[in-house]
Amino acid sequence: MKYLRLLYVQVLLGMLAGALVGWLLPSFAPTAKLISDMFINMIKMIIAPVIFFTIVLGIASAGEMKKVGRIGLKSIIYFEIVSTLSLVIGLIVANLVKPGAGVQFHAAAGGQVAAISKDAEHMNWGDFVSHIVPSNIVDAFAKGDILQLLFFSILFAVGLKWMGAEGNSLLSSFTKINKVLFNILKIVVRLSPVGAFGGMAYTIGKFGFGTLAVLGKLLGTFYLTGILFIFIVLNLICRYYKFSLWKLLLYIKEELLIVLSSSSSEAALPLIIKKLTDAGCKKDVVALVIPTGYSFNLDGTTIYLSMSVIFLAQVFGVPLSLGQEITLIGILMLTSKGAAGVTGSGFIVLASTLTALKVIPVEGLALLIGVDRFMSEGRAIVNFIGNTVATVVIAKSEKEIDLMTYKQVVEHESAPIQMELKRERV
Repeated sequence: MKYLRLLYVQVLLGMLAGALVGWLLPSFAPTAKLISDMFINMIKMIIAPVIFFTIVLGIASAGEMKKVGRIGLKSIIYFEIVSTLSLVIGLIVANLVKPGAGVQFHAAAGGQVAAISKDAEHMNWGDFVSHIVPSNIVDAFAKGDILQLLFFSILFAVGLKWMGAEGNSLLSSFTKINKVLFNILKIVVRLSPVGAFGGMAYTIGKFGFGTLAVLGKLLGTFYLTGILFIFIVLNLICRYYKFSLWKLLLYIKEELLIVLSSSSSEAALPLIIKKLTDAGCKKDVVALVIPTGYSFNLDGTTIYLSMSVIFLAQVFGVPLSLGQEITLIGILMLTSKGAAGVTGSGFIVLASTLTALKVIPVEGLALLIGVDRFMSEGRAIVNFIGNTVATVVIAKSEKEIDLMTYKQVVEHESAPIQMELKRERV
C-alpha cells in the first residue's frame, strides 16, 4: 500500500484507468478532454511567470555577462548538432524499414489538410526570426510564447543587473515571488494523476486502438527511432560527460509520465526547471537552456518530420535521391525551428516542408491526421528528455553544477568520492 502514495505510481494508475475508460466508454471522451485541458491549463497558467522569474533571477545573480552569452551560444551549437543527428537517424531508419511501403492513400480529411496547407503558406523563416521580438510583452505573457518571454526576460535581467546594488531589493522580491510560484506548482502536481486519467481517456476514446492497426508500422518505426535516439545518441553523450542517463530518467519519471499522458512537453516545463535546480544545476544555466531548448532542441519533432516525409514518399512511390534527401535535411533544419510555440505545429511545419520540396503531394497529410495524437506523445517524450540531457551537459561543460548535490539527489550516492569529483572538475 505504501507504493500507492508515490506520485509516479498514482500517475501510472491514472493512465491505465483512463485507457480502460476510453476503450469501454468512448462517449466519455469529451468529458475526459475537459479534465485533461483543465490540468494542462493549470500548468500553463504558471509557465510564463516561472520562465520570467527563473531567467531574471538566474542571469541577474550570475557573475559575468560573458558567461551568460557563452552558455547561450554553446546551447545553440549543441542543439543544432543533436537536432541534425536526430534528423539523419529518422531518415536512415525510415529508408531501412520502409513504413510507407504498401500503404494505400485514400483522400479523407481533405478539409483539414486544406486548412493546414493554408496555414503553412504563411509560415517562413523570416517570420520566425521577427517573431522572437515581442511587439507587446503583455500579449506574450498572455499567450505564453516561450521564445518571446525568453527574449524579454534576458533583456530585463541585463537591465536589472546593470542597476548593481540598487536592484537588490527587487531581486529579493522576485526570489520570494518565485518561491510562491513553486508552491503553487506543488499543489498542481498533486492533481497530475487526474490529468493523466483525462488525457489517456480522451486519446483512446476519441481515436481508439483501431487507428493503431492501420498505420501500426509507421508508429512502431517512429517509436523505435525515438528509443534508438535516446538510448544510443543521448546515452553516448551522457557517458562522454560522465553521468548516467538511466538514473537521470528515473529522477524525472513523474515528469515523463505527465508528458506522456498530456502529449505535451510544455506540461512539465516548470517541473523540470525545479527538478534540475534541485539536482545542483546552477539557476542561470537552467534558466537559459530549458526555455531555449523548447524552441531550438525539438529532437522528437525533427525525427517525426524526417520520418513522415520519407513515409509519404514511399506511399506515393516517389523515389528520393541522395541529393534530395540531403536537401530535405537542410530544409528541415530550418522549418523545424518554426515548430516552436505553434499549436499543431508539427503538421504545419510538415506541410511547409512538403511545399518547399515540391515532389510529394501535400494531400498525403490526410494519412497522418488520425494517428498524429499517438505520435505526438512520442515527440513530446523525446523532446523533453533531449532538453533535460542538454541542460546537464551544458551545466557540466561550464562547471556550473554542484556535483555532490547531483550525485546525492539523482544518483543516490550519499558519500561521493572526493577524488572522483576532482577528476570531473578538471
